[in-house]
Amino acid sequence: MGSINGNDRVMSFVATDILAMLQAFLWPFLRLSALLFASPVLGARTVPIRIRIVLGVVLTICVQPLLPVMPDIALISAAGFMTALQQIAIGVVMGMMLQIMFSALVMAGMITATTMGLSFASTVDPQNGIQVPMIGQLYLILGTLMFLGLDGHLLLIEMLAASFLFLPIGAELLAADLYLSIGLFGSQMFLSAVMIALPATMGVLLVNLGLGVVTRAAPSLNIFSVGFPITILSGFVLILLSIPLLSGVFTELSMQTFELMQMLGN
Repeated sequence: MGSINGNDRVMSFVATDILAMLQAFLWPFLRLSALLFASPVLGARTVPIRIRIVLGVVLTICVQPLLPVMPDIALISAAGFMTALQQIAIGVVMGMMLQIMFSALVMAGMITATTMGLSFASTVDPQNGIQVPMIGQLYLILGTLMFLGLDGHLLLIEMLAASFLFLPIGAELLAADLYLSIGLFGSQMFLSAVMIALPATMGVLLVNLGLGVVTRAAPSLNIFSVGFPITILSGFVLILLSIPLLSGVFTELSMQTFELMQMLGN
């Protein structure tokens, strides 16, 4: 009889340990996985879902020793369900901030392509699965390389691991004014897109003005056979010359994005 009671206590102890380990793993995994599915680089459609899940498991195991002690929240309960939704929401919000940052590049490419007359030359964006101009895809590739070259993916993982300190499991939701800050951050997408596309747009506009003057001076000149190649060629030259500006604007936008992420806990 005593051995039966001892076995029950051992089984109860083992079940309690397994449940505690599952709780300590599940909450970080949900937040990390939500970020991986919503972020623009790691969550691209070209990355298989299985790879993202495995990456979420590996990252959770790596950052778990750095995390604070997880609260005792029953998994199968209303509190556990709300906690799971909260972790997913935090990861998605952080990922959407990065989506806004990279959307500025696509919008800048759309403005530039329309000015150059290349808006019809579009391709499927493998990251979002939508049709974007070729210039937008070029800017997106350059931005992705700059993001990875600046170790933005490592900083993102570090920021997410730090979020468990200023946004612990089971804490209250984000403040209302912070949601307004995240919404207003979307205006930076339009501002950055205009700043990136401004050199090429203004240069092509001056070229078109020059072609207009030439057409006025020589009406017999077939401007459609001459002006279109000149406009495209000048646009590509201006894009090449404006790449340093792209680097500066994108770096500043990246800093603003990570600063806003850091504000989540303030």
